[in-house]
Amino acid sequence: MDWYKTVFEVIDMRSFSNLWFWIVLAVVWSSASHWVLGVPFDMVARARRNGGQAETDLEDLVRINTNRLIFIAEEAGLWLTALGSACLTGLAILGFYYDVEMAQALFLLGFPLTLVGLLSIASSRRIQSGEGQGEALWRRLRIHRTLVQFIGMASIFCTALWGMYQNLSAHVLGG
Repeated sequence: MDWYKTVFEVIDMRSFSNLWFWIVLAVVWSSASHWVLGVPFDMVARARRNGGQAETDLEDLVRINTNRLIFIAEEAGLWLTALGSACLTGLAILGFYYDVEMAQALFLLGFPLTLVGLLSIASSRRIQSGEGQGEALWRRLRIHRTLVQFIGMASIFCTALWGMYQNLSAHVLGG
């Protein structure tokens, strides 16, 4: 009995027909929309509702996280951009030119998260330039979360369409 054949029969290794891929996709986007700039969004609601110490804690945590993001962007931004671009380009070529389904799945996860990363840096810069307290901070965090949710919905929609196409191609059309 061939061990590899048994494993591949029991566990479907094709990404888009694998339940684990869809669970990972849901968890990634759920986490991305809950953790706004490294801050759980329920903390934003609590700070807005209660004020006082909750508001101070929120402002401190946002300040720490935005300082960290901006520091990373300024110190290693060029290298991260080059490495991220190379990885995404490699995944896109492997996935869509050479038809490697795992690379397609990783690209469809990674590319939108790159957009979220860029949005986080932009939001961090705006917060540091004067939107770091009170109503302005809550507004910025709410806008950031809404944009992340929009990117997530578009990503899930495109991934689902591509996944259905891949599954139909493999099972129905015999591709």
